[in-house]
Amino acid sequence: MPLQRRLPKRGFTNYPFSREYAIINLKDLSRIEDLNVITPEALYERGIVKDIKDGLKILGGGEITKSLTVKANAFIATALKKIAGAGGKAEVI
Repeated sequence: MPLQRRLPKRGFTNYPFSREYAIINLKDLSRIEDLNVITPEALYERGIVKDIKDGLKILGGGEITKSLTVKANAFIATALKKIAGAGGKAEVI
């Protein structure tokens, strides 16, 4: 048996401190018609997000046409640019 398989495995693991976000794309946010302020709780109540987990992360997939105020725990840089370009506002909770 090779030496690297006989030795015990050691090292750093970040598992206890890692964060798992519920993710949503901008194209999913643009389909919501009657909300101007989007929060994780509002998305959960509507069934768009099944579990909030450690927070909500907004990804930049798709386009957004109307100005929205989006409150989330994390944003991708392209999502911030697209929200600001549409005249909206992104707030980190």
